[in-house]
Amino acid sequence: MSDTEGTRPIGDVLDALGIEATLDEGAGELVAGAIVLLKVIDVDGDARLSMAYSDGLSWIERAGMIHVAETMETRSTWPDGGS
Repeated sequence: MSDTEGTRPIGDVLDALGIEATLDEGAGELVAGAIVLLKVIDVDGDARLSMAYSDGLSWIERAGMIHVAETMETRSTWPDGGS
């Protein structure tokens, strides 16, 4: 582990990647939890996946959110849009 390696907030990284979400705060929608999958590339060009999630999410909530996200992503690649 290098001197600069460690856990830190990643909001600035997500902002720099241009990640946005659709929320209707006027209708009272609140973000209750989040999971972030990161593709990280080291100086040698080797890639790895890393996952971060918000405090308070149980393992079953995390597993369910990942499953739903996979289903949504898979359906978005279907020719008919998953209808």
